[in-house]
Amino acid sequence: MAAFDPSRGGHGGAEMDVNDILASMFGMHMGGMPGGGPRRGPRRSPDEEQHYKATLEELYKGKTVKFAAEKQVICTQCKGSGAKDKVKPNKCDRCRGLGIQEVFQQIAPGLARKATVACEHCQGSGMYYKEKDRCKKCKGKRTVKEHKALELYIPRGSMQGERIVLEGEADQVPDATPGDLIFQIVEEPHEVFTRIGHDLSVNLSVTLSEALCGFSRVVLKHLDGRGIHITHPRGKILRPGEVLKVSGEGMPKKRSDVNGDLYLVVKIEFPEDGWLKDESGYEALQKLLPPAGPPITSDDVDEVEFEADADIEQVSYNRILLMTSLTTL
Repeated sequence: MAAFDPSRGGHGGAEMDVNDILASMFGMHMGGMPGGGPRRGPRRSPDEEQHYKATLEELYKGKTVKFAAEKQVICTQCKGSGAKDKVKPNKCDRCRGLGIQEVFQQIAPGLARKATVACEHCQGSGMYYKEKDRCKKCKGKRTVKEHKALELYIPRGSMQGERIVLEGEADQVPDATPGDLIFQIVEEPHEVFTRIGHDLSVNLSVTLSEALCGFSRVVLKHLDGRGIHITHPRGKILRPGEVLKVSGEGMPKKRSDVNGDLYLVVKIEFPEDGWLKDESGYEALQKLLPPAGPPITSDDVDEVEFEADADIEQVSYNRILLMTSLTTL
């Protein structure tokens, strides 16, 4: 089936299980021949798996996706026989009625393996019809392409890697129960939120003034569009890296009315250089802020220069270079 990718083909030329081919023709697998046991249950066509990319908003709110799937279905005109009405089938002379052939497939330069594939002459049916005797609708292929409207329901709180099964919606194969169409959820990264299980984390940017003096405002827009408002009281200083927990505002838990928690990681936005324009402003600010600690005293003092915006990662890099040079001595 090509649910979201119409360029995908059907089953022609794909490797097939010998037991399944024999079961479609004789109602048994290899175990049904002398020395083996009876086949258990009807043959089943392969399941088909696809990825579905879902945004964090879709996983938070849930979503129903309607789409048109192109799939192979049993031809209704010939009921999957591949021939016109009352036409007697002929055993395929290439596969001797088995529906399968053994071929050599190259898997690497100078290396080949023996594989069992569906017979191209009879399309794996074991029976061959002359062109004039073939079904006009399916041209003897036994199945035809059909577009079918399907719905994919993504429950609230679904997670990365979860599988959503549409039972019996895979491509149909003659003489077999149709397999399932399975979608595996791939969670797309979000620009603002980070998901940790049922919890969410997000950076909370506050100004230096808000960190020192408190604030009351909407701090972010949630995944469902709601504004999240918090009030941080005056007298409680916010510090860089501090984490505020908002209970019950994380991801929904499936089959439950309970949500995880939301964690706000504080990031302080410091003002730009030179934001105060005159000395009087600095003097007024110093009077408002806590005083400096006691001075460090020493009998020998050096006045040194410094480099701003240094990269601490360079320290580790220099250490690696030093250790490398020592080991080569």
